[in-house]
Amino acid sequence: MTKLELATSEMSMQLRYGFNGRENWSHFALGPHREFICARLREMGTGIIRIFFDERFTNPVSDWHRFAAYIQAILNVGAVPMVTFAKFPPPCTSGARSFADRCAEVVKHCIEEWGGGTVRDWYWCVGHEPNSEWVSGGLTFEQYRRIYEEVAQGLLRWLSPYLGWRKPRIGGPAADGFQPFWMDWVWRFVNEIDNSLIGFVSWHRYGDWRELGQWGAPHDETVFRRLLMARTTEYETRAKAVGRILRGRNILNVCGELNAHSHHEARVSQQFNETIFGATYYASALFHLLRGGADAEIFRTGTDNSPYGIMDEATIATPVFHAKKLCAQHLRYGDRISFPSCTKLNSGVNVVVARGEDARHSALLVHLKDQAATYAVSDLAGGLADCGMLLKIDGGTGNRVIEMSCDGTVRFEGYGVAMVTTAVPHTDEGSHVGLYDACRGSQ
Repeated sequence: MTKLELATSEMSMQLRYGFNGRENWSHFALGPHREFICARLREMGTGIIRIFFDERFTNPVSDWHRFAAYIQAILNVGAVPMVTFAKFPPPCTSGARSFADRCAEVVKHCIEEWGGGTVRDWYWCVGHEPNSEWVSGGLTFEQYRRIYEEVAQGLLRWLSPYLGWRKPRIGGPAADGFQPFWMDWVWRFVNEIDNSLIGFVSWHRYGDWRELGQWGAPHDETVFRRLLMARTTEYETRAKAVGRILRGRNILNVCGELNAHSHHEARVSQQFNETIFGATYYASALFHLLRGGADAEIFRTGTDNSPYGIMDEATIATPVFHAKKLCAQHLRYGDRISFPSCTKLNSGVNVVVARGEDARHSALLVHLKDQAATYAVSDLAGGLADCGMLLKIDGGTGNRVIEMSCDGTVRFEGYGVAMVTTAVPHTDEGSHVGLYDACRGSQ
């Protein structure tokens, strides 16, 4: 017996990795670096890319060529689209039928272009934070429900011939988790709408939206960081709460947007999102989503010049890219995962252990404090003696992952993410070239 109390049960890793794409989607689909962006997204195990039916960016009805290029870029990655019908026309209820007809027209064109056998596996999200007055202008749930039912029935007219035994991947409400009573929308969505029309429930969660010192937020950035990191546990509690509502309904549980800070101005949120802190926040949020039983996480965002992006249009990556790549390469769909309960440790580290069918054995370590610390691997989880490789990104490595032999300990210089593993790692350069060639060949 080791020095710790091990969690004896394992579970299957059923979570899919994803990204939101919106303002700067054209870099990914049509830009000069699109093949490299494709390669980067493949490296991160991207399974879902959420895009928007929103005329501010691209209108798939009147500008089909550009919209189709975006969809094809997603398919080239090996992912499936989550098309979000986001902009409801006013007045919301009286225009529901015409809006649903336009959404159905998008599905019709997609089936004509890619075939029903492909399109049936895509996700279709109705609404974007309809419970937020800031985003949706005071839409009531009753108004949203009518729109959802009209759209879902319109989509099914085209999808049904291809579904067979499959449930349609239509869902919502993409609820804003900052709003009071956001869970009411999830509960009513599932309990007041015919479940045959629902394939997934989507909800959004960020660490905060406030500027330093505003709306009661801490003035000190160090204190604010500690506050944000403490809130990553809410991904688990919220995923479990939604999961209880969905139990026995065959409906997926999707965290449709996440990041450390949601403020749209870079001067406010970039320091929290596109840094080592942001990488650690993401890895901890992922840890808790896994524990909470979520079926998908869709990070905001992929290629973007905003303060949320994991890379820019030239594929210059932030630390979050490296952390997400570490997770995707060593915590894979179908792995057996467990969460050791470490009696010697306080709340300073998250640990999840994964075992793959290829004899791969790995453990993700997330150091949650902005101070140096050294951990003995044997104190974190048992059975990791064969994990001879350490990959790590933290305050001491800069914006890169270092690879070294594991001597039985892991030292962090402040916030950081590490993986101890039996797998032979691939350098960014080597894997990037291979994936670039694969993507280029699919164009």
